[in-house]
Amino acid sequence: MRRSIRRALLLMLVAGIAAACSNNNNSTPTGPTTLPTVLTETFSGTLSKNSAFTHPFVVSDAGDVSVFLTESVDASNPNNTIPIGVSLGTWNGTSCAIVIANDNVAQGSSITGRATAAGNLCVRVYDVGFVPGSANYELLIDHY
Repeated sequence: MRRSIRRALLLMLVAGIAAACSNNNNSTPTGPTTLPTVLTETFSGTLSKNSAFTHPFVVSDAGDVSVFLTESVDASNPNNTIPIGVSLGTWNGTSCAIVIANDNVAQGSSITGRATAAGNLCVRVYDVGFVPGSANYELLIDHY
């Protein structure tokens, strides 16, 4: 009797190990996921002393929004770079509700925010007291 119990336990153990080592894969393979395309928009202009400009744009998907200040130079002396204010916000059709702001963005720097859904955003550039007469600026905005 003891011998048949041992055999039954051994048989159950072997059956359990065999089931655990099965090659049967019930998961369904998925294809590669496609990432949304990053769009780049360019805005440029000339900022006068104590002035500001707002540039609206549309994002088509949620994701990071990065604003790069690629040019911010004294119009009368192109060798002199000038820090300016840059902010990112939501656009309601008439005004920019600021969400992120940096009052001292240097040429080559950026600010980054996150859009939670598709919608209307805006970037605002402004003089914070460093523009002597006028300054040329260029912004590159990467978004989805």
